[in-house]
Amino acid sequence: MGKVSNLKQAQKKANNLKVVDNNAVKTTAYSDINLKAWREYDHIKTDTLWEFPSRDREHGHSNEYHGNYIPQIAQQIYERFTKKNDIVLDLFFGSGTSGIEAINMNRRCIGVELKEELAEEVSKKFTPKQLVTDVNIICADSASDNAVEKIKARLDIMGRKQAQLLMLHPPYDDIIKFSDKKEDLSNCATTEEFYDLFEKVAQNGYNLLEKGRFAALIIGDKYANSQHIPLGFECMTRMNKLGFITKAIIIKDVQGNERAKGKTANLWRYRALAGGFYIFKHEYIMVFQKV
Repeated sequence: MGKVSNLKQAQKKANNLKVVDNNAVKTTAYSDINLKAWREYDHIKTDTLWEFPSRDREHGHSNEYHGNYIPQIAQQIYERFTKKNDIVLDLFFGSGTSGIEAINMNRRCIGVELKEELAEEVSKKFTPKQLVTDVNIICADSASDNAVEKIKARLDIMGRKQAQLLMLHPPYDDIIKFSDKKEDLSNCATTEEFYDLFEKVAQNGYNLLEKGRFAALIIGDKYANSQHIPLGFECMTRMNKLGFITKAIIIKDVQGNERAKGKTANLWRYRALAGGFYIFKHEYIMVFQKV
């Protein structure tokens, strides 16, 4: 009887501890943020103006590839919209910012990159073990059925049916040419073609994302033919058309994230005064949810 009594007391104590723990932690279905201790998350931005004085170049990050987004965006988005061990799907993987930050924050990542040589080079940023367990780099056209099948196969290996976060950082139309491939969004003949191809990629992302989970689109606008072309808002419209609802439009200051800007600042100022336009100093981070 003594042993039984002691066992019951131990179980009661364990149950009481469990209740205390449950009362101390309150999270959403998509984040590890403890809402009971929300004041402890001062580092998480909840406003729509993000300013970063410089790019994070530590913890595996670098800036050797022009056009990659800054790691601080992934840090903010991951902590806000993912849990540990969740899978991030990046359909414009580039130099691997999404994958590096997934490793740093105990998440996993599947990245799709169109350029074979870049996919091979980026894979060197990860250990052989990480490339098996935590980061998978797929060389494919993100708008294709082939990419979808490869992603599904990898998700199955990783023990999930769908991803828990979608990251999209497409080319800003034809501002920077990334390759000679016709599938590259930076090589579209027209801006309308760019929108159509982006929509195909976003559709694949929508289908591969869990219901209720989030997507982040990082994009800027362009200036061409003497007019402002609002790439971000049309891409947002295309994502809404697919079924995403818009949760936020964040303005991010791009100062401190541009190369050789000082060398051409005066030239662009002259062009702006002469042409009647304004110089871009921001880009957008648009947050969506699949409902």
